[in-house]
Amino acid sequence: MRRAKFPWFAAAMLALESSHVVAMRLMKLAGGGRRARAEASRMAAEKVGEAMAAGVTLATGGTTAKVVRRYRKRVRANARRLSRRRGG
Repeated sequence: MRRAKFPWFAAAMLALESSHVVAMRLMKLAGGGRRARAEASRMAAEKVGEAMAAGVTLATGGTTAKVVRRYRKRVRANARRLSRRRGG
């Protein structure tokens, strides 16, 4: 049986990219208001949804590389969304 390799570089990049998104989310949350509440709700829903998707991927024979790719795709989307300026 062939042993799958763990995607070390992709996982390291995920950690770096995620820390950037965390910083942007903290700034948004610190601002308070309606948008901060919406972001907090979105963040919680994403965490649960992505954890479930990762579990399904692994339970159905998917690799950790596939899980990391999926997380990186979500992190990139969040980085793009959070970096857009709204309201001027």
